[in-house]
Amino acid sequence: MAPAIHAQDDLLDMLESEDEATAEPLPVKSTWKTMKLVNLHTTEMVKHKGLDFRVTHRFGNIGEPSGGGPHNLWGLDNSADIRISFDYGITDDLQIGIGRSKYNELIDASVKWRILSQKTKGMPVSVVFYANGAITPERDPDNRYDDWRNRMSYFTQILIARKFSDRLSFEVAPGMLYRNMVERVVDGEGNTLTDEHTNFVVGLGGRFMITKRFGIMADYVQVFSEFRQNYKPKNYYPPLGLGMVVETGGHVFHLTLTNAPGIVANNYIPETTDSWMDGGMKLGFNISRVFHF
Repeated sequence: MAPAIHAQDDLLDMLESEDEATAEPLPVKSTWKTMKLVNLHTTEMVKHKGLDFRVTHRFGNIGEPSGGGPHNLWGLDNSADIRISFDYGITDDLQIGIGRSKYNELIDASVKWRILSQKTKGMPVSVVFYANGAITPERDPDNRYDDWRNRMSYFTQILIARKFSDRLSFEVAPGMLYRNMVERVVDGEGNTLTDEHTNFVVGLGGRFMITKRFGIMADYVQVFSEFRQNYKPKNYYPPLGLGMVVETGGHVFHLTLTNAPGIVANNYIPETTDSWMDGGMKLGFNISRVFHF
């Protein structure tokens, strides 16, 4: 009797192995909870005919050395930036979006295209292309915007992400920012320095889910800029963000801390001048609601 049972088990194991070997690889889903970490975009996208309405808020600096402290309730009386945005899924792999930010009154239009999807077998990562064009319609008291093209900036990025497990996801995001108008300054030694029109960056981001609905996340953006290294009167710092993810039914809340004042890359890449060491971090939150048509 025993040999017959062993033979049956061996046959079932062989059949299961054959099923696994011949099964079609499936796309890996839910690498991230939403389309952004703290500062970085993720490879997550709005589904076909879905509309993502998002409110992103960033308060003022928390620490007293950076202008925070008890008299403005550690930055809660101020707002560094507020952004309202809409993103629409044309297909599951292509979306467009528009947004308006308080910082520089920036209006941006974006496109996001999924090039590759991570699969259960074969493809190890997801790859998404992101690009935007932005214009600042802010007032011009010193006539710096004598040509409307001076108000324009553009950002492109490749997002490469992998979901290692249900808890851990990681992302690498090289990108490039181009601004038509840049700052020209004279340093303390009388040298004239001009900011770069083009800034190359590399972003790193990750998320770890502690429970099914609660997790932590972090991202970091390294900006490659000789101007920022050589211009001593003003200090520039890489944007660094930490945050919590809370999922409650149809909503996903992000509670964040970052030294970046702007929410859109066109603002935070060239203009992060606050340091975590001086209390220059800002409390913020993202609220997202997706509608389907």
